[in-house]
Amino acid sequence: MRIAIIGGGVSGLVSAYKLSRDHKITIYEKSAEIGGLLSSYHRENYSIEKYYHHFFSGDTSFLNLLDELNLSHKILWLMGSTGTLFNGTLYPLTTPFEILCYPHLSMIDKFRLALFTKKTKTFDLLKLDGISAEKFLTEQLGDKIFQSFFRPLLNSKFGQNAGKVSAAWVVSRVAIRSDRGPGGERLGYLDRGFSSFIRKISERITGQGGEIRTNTPVTSISGGENGWQVNGEKYDAVIATIAPGLLRETGLDIPDIPYQGAACLTMGLVRPVTQGIYWINLYDDAPFGAVIAHTCFAPRDWYGEDIVYLASYYTGASSPELKEKMIKDFCIKFSVREDEITWSQMSDDPYAGPLYLAGYHEKMKKVSVPGLVLAGMFSEENYPERSIEGSVRAGLRAAGEISAMADKKGVNL
Repeated sequence: MRIAIIGGGVSGLVSAYKLSRDHKITIYEKSAEIGGLLSSYHRENYSIEKYYHHFFSGDTSFLNLLDELNLSHKILWLMGSTGTLFNGTLYPLTTPFEILCYPHLSMIDKFRLALFTKKTKTFDLLKLDGISAEKFLTEQLGDKIFQSFFRPLLNSKFGQNAGKVSAAWVVSRVAIRSDRGPGGERLGYLDRGFSSFIRKISERITGQGGEIRTNTPVTSISGGENGWQVNGEKYDAVIATIAPGLLRETGLDIPDIPYQGAACLTMGLVRPVTQGIYWINLYDDAPFGAVIAHTCFAPRDWYGEDIVYLASYYTGASSPELKEKMIKDFCIKFSVREDEITWSQMSDDPYAGPLYLAGYHEKMKKVSVPGLVLAGMFSEENYPERSIEGSVRAGLRAAGEISAMADKKGVNL
């Protein structure tokens, strides 16, 4: 079969890797580099992801894929520390002792928060899907805990939409990150970054006869179960991994689903500035919602300088002056001189991920096109939180659907 895969992110690459052994695969990627949100900047002496990433010990599909690609030796399990910037003060919140010392919650509040964290794995997420996180958390924990502990998290991930986010998202988020030890959260990363994974899977695809077309956006899709045309070329099947809103622009009649944009500023610095904390959620007003000090997680020796991300989420379009505003505000809040920033680069994607608003699950189930295999971040595998693992599983499922389609049509493999 001739198969077009729209989008060269993780799901598209995984589908292509699995299918290119037996079929003729063409990946269409609008950017100059494949990898999607997992693509990297390539500096003189190192590569660094354009958007911060890590994975978890329970991400079995991704871990199995790394093993299949002979990359298991690159897996590192590192400790991720957390904190909050509140009224100009940076509070570490990694260890039980640091949480006990946090002055903006009482001992009773902290006890209630600990009990709630333990309960998160018992909640029925589908029953929580239609409830806003703000309403649910306020009812469960009270307004003080919500405002002091959860609102910074919601603001950092969803910006202006924080008040509409589904309770299912926040409960799943807490549950997956509740297995932390006294020294912090154990997170997965690859030695020297994820660029080795993108490179290896791409080499496997092309080595098996697949074609990867970068700088090639899809402008038209038409057809159905009897065949498709993508940019005027004929295919037997199509896998689409991009957002429904982008598919609608190609002429497809597809139900839409809300997405949000992400603007991520990556900087090199001459010194550490976050008191050793990896992930900082901001309670204070700022043009970014989180500070991710990458070299408080991955070894600084890999880069020869400190790497910091500033993350901002938005709906619609980002401000054209956002980069300058981010740098200025960061320098003030963390006492950094601008000449201490060795380089900075902004990546901005208006379709960075789904908006997990209350009622999201029902909308997600309605997104379909007969004969078209969908494996975007809005798919079931990435509910109720997108991840590398979810994208890998979406790619594997899409490849399985195509293989079943080939068997049904009697394609001789």
